[in-house]
Amino acid sequence: MVAKNKLQDAPPYPVEQALKKLGANLRTARIRRKITIGEAAERIGTGPRAIMDAEKGKPSTGVAVYTALLWLYNLLGPFEELADPGRDSEGLSHEAGNERSRARKGGGLDNEF
Repeated sequence: MVAKNKLQDAPPYPVEQALKKLGANLRTARIRRKITIGEAAERIGTGPRAIMDAEKGKPSTGVAVYTALLWLYNLLGPFEELADPGRDSEGLSHEAGNERSRARKGGGLDNEF
C-alpha cells in the first residue's frame, strides 16, 4: 500500500491559493513572451505536462519546475528573497528571546605552565 501525501491532495487553503496565483502568473509571463508550452518545456528540460501542471498551480509539481520557469522568464530575483533569514522578523524575535541572559563564567586560564 502506498502512503498518500495529504499535502498534495488537500493543501491548506492559503497554500492552494498561492500556488494557483503563481501558476496563473507563470502562464501570463509565458504568453506575454510568446513562448509555447512545448518551447518552455524544452528550454527548461522537462515535458509539456509539467508546464501545464505548474500553470494550474498543482501542488504535486516539483519546486524545480516552478523555479526553472521563474528563471526562464527572468523572474527569479524575488524568489531568491523568499525565506531570507535576515528578513524573518518572527524568527529573529524568537532567536533573540532564546539567547542567554548572561555569559558563562570562564574557568580562568592562566599562562603558568
